[in-house]
Parts: sequence; C-alpha cells; structure tokens
Amino acid sequence: MPELPEVETTRRGIAPHVMGQTITELVVRERRLRWPVPKRLAGRVSGKRIVEVGRRGKYLLLSTTAGTVILHLGMSGSLRIVRDAEPPQTHDHVDVCLRNGLRLRLRDPRRFGAVLWTETDPARHSLLKHLGPEPFSEGFDGAWLYRRAHKRKVAVKTLIMNSRIVAGVGNIYASEALFLAGIHPARQAGRIAEQRYENLAEAIKRVLAEAIEKGGTTLRDFVNGNGEPGYFGQRLRVYGREGEPCVSCRAPLKAKNLGQRASYFCPRCQR
Repeated sequence: MPELPEVETTRRGIAPHVMGQTITELVVRERRLRWPVPKRLAGRVSGKRIVEVGRRGKYLLLSTTAGTVILHLGMSGSLRIVRDAEPPQTHDHVDVCLRNGLRLRLRDPRRFGAVLWTETDPARHSLLKHLGPEPFSEGFDGAWLYRRAHKRKVAVKTLIMNSRIVAGVGNIYASEALFLAGIHPARQAGRIAEQRYENLAEAIKRVLAEAIEKGGTTLRDFVNGNGEPGYFGQRLRVYGREGEPCVSCRAPLKAKNLGQRASYFCPRCQR
C-alpha cells in the first residue's frame, strides 16, 4: 500500500501540473472503488479551478473553488499526469481533465482507492477527522507518543501504525523507524521510557524524510506522478530482508507477524 512518503511524492509530482488549472471534465470509467465515486461529482467539479494540492495522512486533497476532492490510492493505486491523447488502460478508472491539455489519471487495479467530495472543511470529513498529528508537525514528538502509550499493552509497532496516534506511518516505515530507534517491534507500548519515545519520534521523521527525498518505496506497484518508481527500497535497512545480515551488527534479521502484518527487526540491536 502506498504510505505517506509515496503519497507526498505523488502530491509534489502532480502539483506543478494541476495548480491553478481549471477542471474541464471528470471522466469516470469505473465507479465501484472502495467507496462509490459520487454520481454528481462530475457536475460539481467541472469548470472549477484547483487552488491547492494538499495531503492529510495518506489522503490527497485537491481543493477547488467549490470544494475538495479527496483521493486515496488504496492498496495498489497511482496518480499520473498524462496527455489528453494517451488512451486509458484496463485499470485507469478516473481522469481529471484539465484546461492545459493534461489529465490526472487514477490507476487502481484492486479498486481499494477512493475519489470523494466535500464542500466543507476536509478536516471534518469522516475519514479525516479522527487522524492523529502529522509526523512532521509540532504536535508530534516523543512526549506525545509517551502519553498516548500510557498503560497500553499493544505492541509499539501497532501503536505507531494507528492513524489516530500519528497519521500516515505504515508498515514499511514503522519497521524502519523502530530499527533506527533500537526498539523491538513487539515490545509493549506502555513499558517504554519517554526518552526512547523521543528517539522513536525522531527516527520516524528521519525515515519518512529520507523516503520522500528518494521518491518513496516501490515494492510492486507504486509509481509517482510521472510514472516513475520510488528508490527508497534500495536503502531499506530491515524491511523485507529476513535472514540477511543487519547493517549494524551483521546478525541475521528476523521477521514476526504483528497485527497480521510482517515486522522485520534485528534481534540483537532492537530491545
């Protein structure tokens, strides 16, 4: 699933092409996504100008003069900038057509993505209003994590992947951040000292920033707005490297299922 760095990479890639542009048409080839594309959406966005391209957690926000299109890439989706003349392929479900002759095209083979609409503050939308602070915001630090972890018995990896605790930290980057912080992913969240949470908060920010700089991580499907893969996968320290030597101590890395997700860690470096 595209995580925060992939979504932010997409946002940065499409923004120069769509900012200030007027939407001439919305083409919906397949309405049956995770939530149905609203039937009246085409009429509501046609003729409206895009004034901002934002992100909240793993959601992209196309703010127009009339409201906001809320986009989610689901499990395998991507948004690309294409020319009007480029024919759609099998899984190209929605096109946002622009006056400059370009299209913002949603490709979603598994149809777990979303194209929704709100005319009110998107922060109040049911999908967004319960999200925790952004990882790079002032509201997110070790003290915040420590308070939210108080008396919780869940694994710390499960805690930081909870979008109500912090928005946008998915499986790949949770594993990577815990490695940098030297914390075992299965350690009980309520039994970790505040200073270790300070280290973890900084590790989360560092890993996400590195991934954004490298254009995200391509494991299978992700491409950015220009159709290019992300290269952070070449720098993964633990994720997907079970049995390979730790980059720090050379001990074989291990994997463990936590919350039905694979967690990768070094049994020697992470406690």
